[in-house]
Amino acid sequence: MNPSLPRSCFCRRTRREFFWEAGAGFTGLALTGLLSGDGFLAKQSLAADGLTKFQNPLATKAPHFTPKAKSVIFLFMYGGPSHVDTFDYKPKLFDLDGKTIPVKTKGRGGEKNQGRIVGPKWKFKQYGQSGQWVSELFPHLATCVDDIAFLKSMQADSPIHGSAMLQMNTGRILSGAPALGSWVNYGLGTVNENLPGFVVMLDPTGGPISGAKNWSSGYMPATYQGTILRTKGAPLIDMSLPEGMTREMQRDLLDSLRDSNDEHLRPRIENSDLAARVASYELAYKMQLSAPEAADLSQETEATHKLYGLDNARTRDFGTKCLLARRLVERGVRFIQVYSGGNHNDANWDAHGDLAKNHNYHAGNTDQPIAALIKDLKQRSLLDETLIVWGGEFGRQPTAEYAEGTGRDHNSYGFTMWLAGGGLATGQSIGATDELGSAAVEDPFHVKQLHATILWQLGIDPNKLTYFYASLNQKLVGVEEVHPIKKLIG
Repeated sequence: MNPSLPRSCFCRRTRREFFWEAGAGFTGLALTGLLSGDGFLAKQSLAADGLTKFQNPLATKAPHFTPKAKSVIFLFMYGGPSHVDTFDYKPKLFDLDGKTIPVKTKGRGGEKNQGRIVGPKWKFKQYGQSGQWVSELFPHLATCVDDIAFLKSMQADSPIHGSAMLQMNTGRILSGAPALGSWVNYGLGTVNENLPGFVVMLDPTGGPISGAKNWSSGYMPATYQGTILRTKGAPLIDMSLPEGMTREMQRDLLDSLRDSNDEHLRPRIENSDLAARVASYELAYKMQLSAPEAADLSQETEATHKLYGLDNARTRDFGTKCLLARRLVERGVRFIQVYSGGNHNDANWDAHGDLAKNHNYHAGNTDQPIAALIKDLKQRSLLDETLIVWGGEFGRQPTAEYAEGTGRDHNSYGFTMWLAGGGLATGQSIGATDELGSAAVEDPFHVKQLHATILWQLGIDPNKLTYFYASLNQKLVGVEEVHPIKKLIG
């Protein structure tokens, strides 16, 4: 409040005038940001210290070296798919089905020294010129194995969903750290300011455990956090125009804000709620124009819709997300994460009860769309520059969790993930678990090494990408030096 003005002049303000002045005045800050980003106010664009020239935090940044990949699509199978029932063929398990044997396991049920073996419920076959083993759960994906590299000796630090999810997404088992997608956008910036650089698409049953912590920017500015993209309704939450406002009115409002004394502005704002909310619409203006176009699948051919399974109720939801991921990659989005499974129990891959019922359902929903994504990117010459990552927060044990039934407990000591495209050496399997699939015994790889490999393919040295916070140069991969997986990067 200006002390030179009499107090009475503020008391005579009407409620409508107060909201107009507060709301419309604040939008001028948003306009300044938009104009500065376009260079209109370049001479006045300074950082908070008043001396340093302002730099757009999302401006494109040079990588540490020439990248092989430009974008990442992380297909997250929330809940923990069973590696011994999908891609890690263990013939001995078939013979031991139902027998109780000595085997050390550790999961949510604690540590055990013996257990009843649950034989795989699906047959395995070898596919492709590389002869990779794939179970009957993934008949479509089996046709793509020569474009895939399987990591069969992954390890994580926690067998509990919440902390394991955080580690797979942020590199740490505790909350508060930036997500992998945030690190990518911080390190490289964006090539498309009209769309978010880090997009997340959730399962229709809801988000995963720990929620937004999995795509948060942590101690980094919120600029780098993930943005939820919806496949139904408005693509971005709270991005639609308020009732009574047209796109032309919004453009007029932007023009009017060039002069804070414009008397024509007031009649355009019909209620105080609109005035209070309009600031957020200014910041989102470009996304409002671009997001609907990116999410408009009517531009795709009927053949493409069928390829992704959009003509089938079973595969439509995940197929839509995979097709959207391809469209976002084409438009320069750096990091896209697509979730299969949400909520709890059998709403995701967390097969504690009926293994066959659980995995038949989730694999059936995702197999065709994932294979379509690989094939579609390849035919468009985009697969080499798009890195696809598939996996969950951990795997599952070879033994039954309960006295009866086929459910498996969590297994963070040895599980399978795979990667495709992104300039990797594909058509191979790297690492191995023991003959029961209970733990990694050959070339064990930690989550940090997976993260290091992803950054490396994007042209980022994982040991040089730092963010100063809490008196330390923080890194996604932690304080110790971590190297990418050599057999993957060729």
